[in-house]
Amino acid sequence: GIVEPELYEEVTIYFSDIVGFTTICKYSTPMEVVDMLNDIYKSFDHILDHHDVYKVETIGDAYMVASGLPKRNGNRHAIDIAKMALDILSFMGTFELEHLPGLPIWIRIGVHSGPCAAGVVGIKMPRYCLFGDTVNTASRMESTGLPLRIHVSGSTIAILKRTECQFLYEVRGETYLKGRGTETTYWLTGVKGQEYNLPTPPTVENQQRLQAEFSDMIANSLQKRQAAGIRSRKPTRVASYKRGTLEYLQLNTTDKESSQA
Repeated sequence: GIVEPELYEEVTIYFSDIVGFTTICKYSTPMEVVDMLNDIYKSFDHILDHHDVYKVETIGDAYMVASGLPKRNGNRHAIDIAKMALDILSFMGTFELEHLPGLPIWIRIGVHSGPCAAGVVGIKMPRYCLFGDTVNTASRMESTGLPLRIHVSGSTIAILKRTECQFLYEVRGETYLKGRGTETTYWLTGVKGQEYNLPTPPTVENQQRLQAEFSDMIANSLQKRQAAGIRSRKPTRVASYKRGTLEYLQLNTTDKESSQA
């Protein structure tokens, strides 16, 4: 049957992408890129199964999730997206590419809450799509964030404060968001009483140095692969990953819209 478009008064939307994805693709074959995304997204999908969330779409390295639609869930939408984001970031702290050994993969995460319209669009390949300023702002939260950080808007923090969960967060500062101006934004860092094995976030001082060294890091990784020889790939699952001894360096590829913390 026909799915009628609907307005949702309050939902929470998550965006993430892989930092330095274009550079990684430059040093990878098309099949290696597909394998990398498949390994990451299978693990993300497994994490989503443990939260009341809806996977909207993936476009390349971008991953979009929402909660509070198509089924409304009160204030739970902000809680579930926040906990899901913490689980995803914890997982990424353990992930390592098989074809680029020793090179950690970093993601940026952005979260925002607000009203949203949703409906099925298209005939040939119909898709459930979300529309409105909340979607755009969630995307801006991701693009103005930093690697290995969960960048959360003031509206999401306000909802989390009304819930029974005690989330831990830091004030990031004033951040310019295109189309909205300057707003106070936050870094989500955990939940009181729960342990998340999050990777070490970046410092402002090391951003430019690491950006300049990223290609060298990939070159070193390629040398390691060549020295080790070609190994057959093995399917990976979330449960198979254990915290390693990698030093988690960070990379900044944010645009000029982001402000200092």
